[in-house]
Amino acid sequence: MTEETPGFEPEPDVPSEAAESSQNDAAQGAGSADQAGPAAPAGDANAITALQAQLDQVRSALNERTADLQRLQAEYQNYRRRVERDRIAVREIAIANLLTELLPVLDDIGRARDHNELIGGFKSVGESLENSVAKLGLQQFGKEGEPFDPLVHEALMHSYSPDVTQTTCVQILQPGYRIGERTIRPARVAVAEPQPGATGKDGSDEENGGPAEQG
Repeated sequence: MTEETPGFEPEPDVPSEAAESSQNDAAQGAGSADQAGPAAPAGDANAITALQAQLDQVRSALNERTADLQRLQAEYQNYRRRVERDRIAVREIAIANLLTELLPVLDDIGRARDHNELIGGFKSVGESLENSVAKLGLQQFGKEGEPFDPLVHEALMHSYSPDVTQTTCVQILQPGYRIGERTIRPARVAVAEPQPGATGKDGSDEENGGPAEQG
């Protein structure tokens, strides 16, 4: 057993400065580690959210530009079709106007042919002109015996006939002309209608309702 010397008190153990410094550094390091650890995941989430927002903006802009491009392409196609349609219409109108001016000449050629006067050089010129207008699409129509159609025929003469069962073109006074589906002059014709009171196919009188009954 150690004897205490009177007048002297035992000094407490005091940690050295090096030990205190090591403990402080360790504590600060632990604190820094605790602070840095939770902050890293939050930063990554914010970055991902920002990138996702930018990606959505890019996709939205791309969709808008794609829609604009498709609309412009459709408008351009419609414009091309409209220009082509107008070009064809203008060409047809110009050809129709030209051929309309030539119809009196074609009528003279036709009358000369009917009277056997289309001979010599006049015949060559006439046939050449007819071939040329045919290449431009001019078609002649109108024949005797065909049913009268007010859309393509113009009746200049009218009569009745027991030989027809409907209004019929019995004489072509002037042929009609068309270009495609466009009629530039109707055929001028003489028409005949069925004779009033004519009997039907069964021999009965259509107007009187049939033969009288025998008693």
